[in-house]
Order: sequence, then structure tokens, then C-alpha cells
Amino acid sequence: MKKLIVTTLLLIVTISTQAQVKLGIKAGANFSDLDGNFDTSMKTGFHAGAVVEIKAFNNFSLQPEVLYSMQGAKVTFSGAQEINFSYITVPVMARYYLLTDTFSLDAGPQFAFLIDDNIGDSVANTFKSKSFDFAVAGGATLNITKSFFASGRYVIGLTEASSNADIKNRVIQLSLGYTF
Repeated sequence: MKKLIVTTLLLIVTISTQAQVKLGIKAGANFSDLDGNFDTSMKTGFHAGAVVEIKAFNNFSLQPEVLYSMQGAKVTFSGAQEINFSYITVPVMARYYLLTDTFSLDAGPQFAFLIDDNIGDSVANTFKSKSFDFAVAGGATLNITKSFFASGRYVIGLTEASSNADIKNRVIQLSLGYTF
């Protein structure tokens, strides 16, 4: 995993030496759920953080991000009402512009690091959170102006969110952002 992160960072640095770089911020709503062997329903949260768009070619760029992301699900087992996860997520999106500098399709991996959860003693025997989550994400971005953008993304967890339950994160993200 460390080799993948180092390789990705080296690729970003190499491309950015010959590319246009735009820094920005974004925030928006998360609609998350847990896919697995528990009866859950969608929970609303939010995400916010920083983005860097590195334009490598005319219609292609990379966009690494660092986001705070609230995820989880509504549940009905063990007296709990919600499972709340707080992650620092690092998506690295490859962005292909269908309309140059206006509309793009985005896809890439996402690395998530758990910083907090609300799993207490009442559900600890049923559910224990993992500190790392790996996912893939895909979506689209519309640059409304040169600085303002809107995006939508679907994130599919590939690793288990729990060490003793068969569940994976699923998140729909809707964002608004500003680049400098």
C-alpha cells in the first residue's frame, strides 16, 4: 500500500512539473450506507476539503483531494440508531474532459483513514470498525465558470469496514467547489 501511495505521489509530482496546477476547496453532502449482512438504510452527512487539479494534457488531468468525510448508516440492531464514521479520505481522480475545461468524467481510487466512530460498548461485540478503507470512485464534474464547479460521485468500498461484520461503505457525494 505504501508503494502505491509513493508511486502515485511521484507520478503527480512528475506531471505537475510540466502541467497547469489549480488549487481549490470543495464541500457537499454525503448520502452513505453500508452494504452487507445488516439491515441498514441511507444516512446523510457531509464532506469538505482541498483539491488540486493537475492538467497533464488538453483533455486529461489528475485531481488528488484530501477530504473530511462523514459516513455510516441508519441501523436497527442492538439498540443503535446510527453508525457514524468520520474519515480523512484521499481520492485520486483521473479526469477526462468530454467538453474541454467544461464537463469531465472522473474515476479513481480512494484511500480512507478512520479518525472517529460512534461504536460504543453496546454494539462492540457485533461490530468493530477498521481503521482503513479502500474504495473506487466514479462520477462527473461540471465547471460552471473558470472557478466554480459542481460534481457528483459514487464511492464503492472494496474492503470491509468492520473486522467482524461483512459490510462495505457505499457513498453518493454531491459537491460544490471553488478553484483559485
